[in-house]
Amino acid sequence: MSKMHVSATVNGEAVEFLADPRETLLDCLRDHLGLTGAKEGCGTGDCGACSVTLDGTLVCSCLVLGVEAQGKEIGTIEGVAQGGELHPLQRKFIEHAALQCGFCTPGFLVAAKALLDRNDNPTETEIRYWLAGNLCRCTGYDKIVRAVMDAAAEIRGAA
Repeated sequence: MSKMHVSATVNGEAVEFLADPRETLLDCLRDHLGLTGAKEGCGTGDCGACSVTLDGTLVCSCLVLGVEAQGKEIGTIEGVAQGGELHPLQRKFIEHAALQCGFCTPGFLVAAKALLDRNDNPTETEIRYWLAGNLCRCTGYDKIVRAVMDAAAEIRGAA
């Protein structure tokens, strides 16, 4: 099967790559673009380790074909910090010790950012619901939820 040319925008930058029509977006990001922040945890969309945004919608990149990214805007963990300045979510994850091994952390950060981009004042229940598609075996979820709540407060200017 011949590869297809894909043009997209990743973290604000125009990119092009050749993708086998059967390759996942996750594999294209990692293997063709060198963006290794998104991880393959399950390959079935159950763990959230591969979370990215596609035209602003949170998706599991293991369930999206790379060729489906044609003309789309993709957001990955590599685009969360701006110009070397950590996003408030990244800082709050560190401050709240909301990570241990780090495997799931990029997916949680991308998912939490997608939430806060839509709602900068979520309740604890809304945060837990939004992050329910992301699994962590190390931290439990309380520190993650507290970090997101603290980041939301900072983003609102209520900190």
